[in-house]
Amino acid sequence: MSRMLTEARQAPAAVACQLQRDQDQWAAFGARLRAQPPATLLTVARGSSDHAAHYAAYLVMARMGRLVTSMPMSLVTLYQSRIRCEGLASFAFSQSGQSPDLVGPTDYFRQGGALTCAFVNDPASPLARAAEWLFPLHAGEEASVAATKSFIAQLVAGARLAAAWQDDAQLREALLGLPQALEEAARADWSQAVEALRDADRLFVIGRGLGLPVALEAALKFKETCGIQAEAFSGAEIQHGPMALIADGYPLLIFAPRGPAQAGLLELAQAMRKRGARVLLAAPEGTPGATLRIVQSPAEELDPVSAIQSFYPMVEALARAVGNDPDSPPHLKKVTRTQ
Repeated sequence: MSRMLTEARQAPAAVACQLQRDQDQWAAFGARLRAQPPATLLTVARGSSDHAAHYAAYLVMARMGRLVTSMPMSLVTLYQSRIRCEGLASFAFSQSGQSPDLVGPTDYFRQGGALTCAFVNDPASPLARAAEWLFPLHAGEEASVAATKSFIAQLVAGARLAAAWQDDAQLREALLGLPQALEEAARADWSQAVEALRDADRLFVIGRGLGLPVALEAALKFKETCGIQAEAFSGAEIQHGPMALIADGYPLLIFAPRGPAQAGLLELAQAMRKRGARVLLAAPEGTPGATLRIVQSPAEELDPVSAIQSFYPMVEALARAVGNDPDSPPHLKKVTRTQ
């Protein structure tokens, strides 16, 4: 069994561990955000962690109506821009906490008086030390180059951020039921996707709203573990330029969890099938046209988490089916240090 598959299956236990830890710290952080709401919010992340940050940002924007921007780190690390820190909150997401382009901006913002927070798996890392507020992911060691359980732990941290800020007991309760849903999701049969994509060399992965971050993550995993040129798009954006590429047999994976975006994604799946595209539709059981089952979580906002939990074992199996070692993607390493 690959390390990637082993670690993906450890995600439910990692989430359960995280949810039992740091509760007083989360409560204090929520109280701080309510007492002094930031005027400007930034996320600081790369790769899979940036996709998790996108999920957290969407939750904050949808629930609190506060715009969140993804930070171009080179503004600080390369261009030496003097970004104003008054009323700023910076949320950094990382598995290792080692990359200078995460540590540098976080340190800069903190020195400038901004509110800084790190969601990181290594609590002794430079990023963890740079931030004022630290929330360890508690995912345990992750040896596989392809992040799995640490990504899921970061999604949960993003949901905890929203719950703490709003002091939302209902979302906190839903999160406590998430590990059980993830256990079921880890066993979901997505083997149909392995057969459908075994010979694919290109692919679109579609999501929208809270489902777009997991579409971004899925596209990255197709690239790094399977060597498939996968691109992620919003269900709205694909109907512009990318639509011109979709011809007979073109493969699409569409994530359509519950929520306001689902209806449009189901319509898109139906339209693409009529055009002859090879559509894999991931949706809750009973959804018309669904080919891959998304296990429903205790709250529809958490359904993307169970969706990616089911995706990881599938993409690991696909990597092996095409002759790749999912634990050793070419030209990649676990910790990437960029400026």
